[in-house]
Formats: sequence, C-alpha cells, structure tokens
Amino acid sequence: MSAKLIDGKAFAATVREKVAAHVARLKEVHGVTPGLAVVLVGDDPASEVYVRSKGKLTVDVGMNSYEHKLPVDTPEADLLALIDRLNEDRDVHGILVQLPLPDHLDESLVINAIDPAKDVDGFHISNVGLLATGQESMVPCTPLGCLMMLRDHHGSLSGLDAVVIGRSNIVGKPMAQLLLGDSCTVTIAHSRTKNLPDVVRRADIVVAAVGRANFVPGDWIKPGATVIDVGINRIAAPEKGEGKSRLVGDVDFGSASLVAGAITPVPGGVGPMTIACLLANTVTACCRAHGLAEPKGLTA
Repeated sequence: MSAKLIDGKAFAATVREKVAAHVARLKEVHGVTPGLAVVLVGDDPASEVYVRSKGKLTVDVGMNSYEHKLPVDTPEADLLALIDRLNEDRDVHGILVQLPLPDHLDESLVINAIDPAKDVDGFHISNVGLLATGQESMVPCTPLGCLMMLRDHHGSLSGLDAVVIGRSNIVGKPMAQLLLGDSCTVTIAHSRTKNLPDVVRRADIVVAAVGRANFVPGDWIKPGATVIDVGINRIAAPEKGEGKSRLVGDVDFGSASLVAGAITPVPGGVGPMTIACLLANTVTACCRAHGLAEPKGLTA
C-alpha cells in the first residue's frame, strides 16, 4: 500500500482562487478592498524573500498590500507607534509583523500591540484565549491550513483519534484546539512523552510539528492513518554534491508513506497552505470589520 499524497501546493491554489473570488465580490458589491500590512524589521534574507512572496500573492488575489521595512536598530517605541497607526487605518484589515524580531524588541509586547481583530497571524493573547474557549477568533495560519486539508480528505473529523506531536504556541497548541473543535479525541505529545511510539500508533490523524528531521518513523504510524507533516528541516544532501542540502519533514516520508493512508510531502505540503491561509484570514478580518458574511470554507 502506498499513501495518497495530499498536495498542499494544489490545495493552496484552490484556497487562493476562493479568496480572489470573494475579494472580487467585496469590491463589486460593497466597494471594499481587503488590505494586508506586513512589517519587516531588519534585513534577514529568508524573511525578505517570505515578505516579498506574501506581497505578490496578496496583490495577485486582488487585495491591497502595504509593506513597511524598518531598519534593524528601530527603537521599540517607533515600531509600536507604526502598529498604532495601522490599527487605526481603516484600509488595513490585517497586520502581520514578520518574526523573528531583532533581540532588542520584545516579541510578545509587539504582537499584543496589534488590534486582535487585525491579528491575521492569530498570535495575540486575546485570539489564543478565544480559540481555546471555542469562540470566534483569528486562527494561526499553519494549523488552519492543516485543518482545511484534513477536512477536505476526511469530510467529517468527528470521533477520530488525533495525536499532535509538538506543543508550540504557533502550531501544536492551536492545532489541538482546532481538532477538538471538530470533535476529535486529541492528545498533545512531545519529545518527552513516555511511550511516544505507542501513543502515535493509536492515532487516526498524526500532526507532526516537533522540529526534528525524520523524527517519526513509519513503524509509529497506524496503517491507514492520515499524516500531516508540519516540519521543515534542512539536512545535508551529499548525493546532490558537496555542501548541498535538502528539505525534509519531521516524519520519515519514505517509511511512513508505505503505511499511512494519506500524507503531506515536504516540501509542497503544509508550507504553501500557510500563506494561502494568511490571505484567507485577511478576507475574514475584512468581512468582520464591515459586518459582512464571511467566506465559506476559509475559516475554522
């Protein structure tokens, strides 16, 4: 048996199509254009590439993109003042501060300065609390993308046994909350979980977000289970030539794909969904700001 490949790239393209269609309707019927502001402090090359990509995709779906690049030594007060201005700007519906921030800036202070209704990353403490108590919130993009792919594959998730490996605030914890919201039985496991292989083996759904290359081998996977691999790890690839590397997930794809019913690849699985869900969250935030119907299939 070989697992069905869950193609995140193709799925993300359909999400972006839905976003673009909803944006077009908002413009045509209501004269409203969703706007996303991205703030980048410093000149980290990976972050610059990511921000450029976000800006391009934002414009591609018909939304307004506002990019704010600040020098690496920007004082905290200046960054907070910019966030205040963006909070007040009616043309901006989503605000994203690119992480990580330079060391002299307090990450949690900056994130919690964003208006929770514009917090399209879903990291504000208010959104974390709303999600945990099952109320309307902005949901972190990566877990939202995972949930969309799981719903698409399974239809209903009700009653399924799900194990989330990883307890980060960005993926592990919100992922567990979303799965609970869809009536899964949820276990949050991590590197210190006792008998971790046995815990994972009972799961119908495995979400691996532990940040360790090939951490989950195929013999941990229950036959027919769905495996969502959130990990992005760069490892040496001498077979490609000296000094070359390649990307792998937290799951050993080769062995797991022989056992699982469905699996996301790395790259090309969860990654493309994260930006697609950022765009979806921006449309959702815009609709909520104007008291309009939210796009179907793009929210938790």
